[in-house]
Amino acid sequence: MQARDALCVDVLVVGAGAAGLWAAGRLARAGVGRIALVAKGPVQASSTWHAQGGIAAALADDDSVERHVQDTLRTGCGLCREEVVRAIVARGRAIIEELLALGAPLDRENGRLHLTREGGHSRRRIAHAKDATGRAIAAALADALAPHPEVLRLTGWTAVDLVTRRRLGMDGEDRCLGAYFLDAEGRVRAVAARWTILATGGASRVFLITSNPHVASGDGIAMAWRAFAPIANMEFEQFHPTCLHHPAGSHFLLTEALRGEGAILVDAQGRRFMPDYHPDAELAPRDVVARAIDAEMKRQGADCMYLDARPIGAAKIRRRFPTIHARLLELGLDMTRQPVPVAPAAHYTVGGVDTDEAGQTAIPGLFAIGEVAYSGLHGANRLASNSLLECLAMAELAAERILGEPAPPMPEVPAWRAEGVRPPAERIAIKQNWDEVRMTMQNYVGVVRTDARLARALARLSLIREEVEAYYWRHPLARDLVELRNLALVAELIAKSALLRRESRGLHYNPDHPGMLDAARDTILTREEDGR
Repeated sequence: MQARDALCVDVLVVGAGAAGLWAAGRLARAGVGRIALVAKGPVQASSTWHAQGGIAAALADDDSVERHVQDTLRTGCGLCREEVVRAIVARGRAIIEELLALGAPLDRENGRLHLTREGGHSRRRIAHAKDATGRAIAAALADALAPHPEVLRLTGWTAVDLVTRRRLGMDGEDRCLGAYFLDAEGRVRAVAARWTILATGGASRVFLITSNPHVASGDGIAMAWRAFAPIANMEFEQFHPTCLHHPAGSHFLLTEALRGEGAILVDAQGRRFMPDYHPDAELAPRDVVARAIDAEMKRQGADCMYLDARPIGAAKIRRRFPTIHARLLELGLDMTRQPVPVAPAAHYTVGGVDTDEAGQTAIPGLFAIGEVAYSGLHGANRLASNSLLECLAMAELAAERILGEPAPPMPEVPAWRAEGVRPPAERIAIKQNWDEVRMTMQNYVGVVRTDARLARALARLSLIREEVEAYYWRHPLARDLVELRNLALVAELIAKSALLRRESRGLHYNPDHPGMLDAARDTILTREEDGR
């Protein structure tokens, strides 16, 4: 029986970053019906809003889609799904043109889009809005969505779990029926939907040091796992090499575009070290640069290295990177006059819910798009600025897939059951486990892993996950408890995946297995094989 206060919609979109906004807009313009766009916070809380660098597309006269494809495949270290790469990269130019039509203020120079270059790219192909591209794109998409009355915006709602036929014990083919949410007043609400799209972003908050906003707690990945969707390649976490190392401004990202425009990496003595690690120096792929910084920090016993942007020139720094320059000045750092302290930080979850290029999961009616998904675009290592492209291209492809399907009947979602729960005597266990998960991941599952560290991490994380799960079912729901449950589960999946990969490939580096195997294989985790 349908829950009495259930909300019934044609499409449920969970997450309001670039992927969710673009998918909702595409579907609304096509007249799919009623759409619920649900998010924990406003668009300003999303990872998209914080994205600095840009969006990659083959736009220059000396560039081509094929060059972009080959750069992506090379960076992905053999694990990219080539058909997915081609499907997504081919949409780059059209996506940029539509963003411009929507009013996204992408930078121009001499009447043409200004393109910059980042690590792993063989050409300048990064379109940007100074150093706040994500904010510009998200604002344009949100403004374009506002006039559509059939889009219901539900902000301050925390996704709790997916509802599927299998989880309800129903016979026949499995299908996603919607989801449960904790609303802004603390009530659990059911949303029934013909189709559900997860656009919840990544899980980099599982690490203590991260560039990500608080909302990136792996909710979509955890919910999909509990719904029996396969999860792929969670061992590949991209650490951004240049996160500000400063007690009052920690986790502030210094975009790779700085290095694309000429900034260099140096140690405390001013010695440039990246040419010792890779022929492309500062423009090597991010995993190489992050490991190089990590190695220099360990070798020298230092807390950080330094990004020297002075080669760019003071005038260009102020014009091209005004947001970063202003933020650093607030902290007493003038990047036009001095190198800035940096260290690697968890930045992007390459693995995720296993999908095709349109975000279709193994569960009919359930799509996952953007960072929550593993489509195969990134392989073992994300090429810089391919992430916003993936968000928008997957959103388009998912919308096209949904519009091409006959609409199934409106499903029924039963009311949430919470018998036997009671308020906790104290909530310190939530904070303790939140901190312990993140510290364990930082120390044992970081830029460089070993078998011993990973085994310790997995043993401890499994215990924490079990403890959190028991606590979860005994007490009333709250946002921090829901997030902790997801965080603990995703951390365990990352450690388990990393321990299963007996090689070093892309973002996963283990000195116990320093070579790369001849055959590239995905790490696919399923609940059936996991035994729970």
